Amino acid sequence: MNLIRIFSADKYKGMKNYLNSQKKYEILRTILYFTISLSLFAAGYITTKSKLNLLTIVAVLGCLPACKSVVGMIMFLRFRSFPEQLAEEIEKHSQGLDTLYDMVFTTYEKNYHISHIALRGNTVVCYTCQEKMDENACIRHLSDTLALDGTKNISFKIFRDLDKYTARLDQLRELEDDKTLNAAVKKTLLSIAL
Repeated sequence: MNLIRIFSADKYKGMKNYLNSQKKYEILRTILYFTISLSLFAAGYITTKSKLNLLTIVAVLGCLPACKSVVGMIMFLRFRSFPEQLAEEIEKHSQGLDTLYDMVFTTYEKNYHISHIALRGNTVVCYTCQEKMDENACIRHLSDTLALDGTKNISFKIFRDLDKYTARLDQLRELEDDKTLNAAVKKTLLSIAL
């Protein structure tokens, strides 16, 4: 399963505990990349007694993906997964809805951490644990992105109060479902999330 994860890390995006597991993955990958580069440099230096060799060039080039991995690791270290107790409470009310967990949307100005998203037809409701979030800017960003992808007239609402959110989830289950629209919205949201 871990070998599959190396090649398809996005497969787990949107699932419970995604941010915490991705954080561990990014840390291990970064360590591995730098270890490979350092071992190549050491092997070249030990065999030629000089830094001027072909393995040094390969080791320096190997630092490029290692540094890219550091950037990814730093991004994931900034966020935590949705607390398990809250996830269990929300799951009681989100049966039958398309849901996403641990979504972080990045823009040039801000990052928006959405803990849970539920989709039903043209309605998307979100729950966030983030203390300070410009909800209108987040909604504008998500709506604009969906519109660019060809999905329009989607209604967004972001909640910070768990009781109000679970009440809205109960109401959402009563709405008419459109699996095609849900799939399109979900695909776009997954593609723009960290």
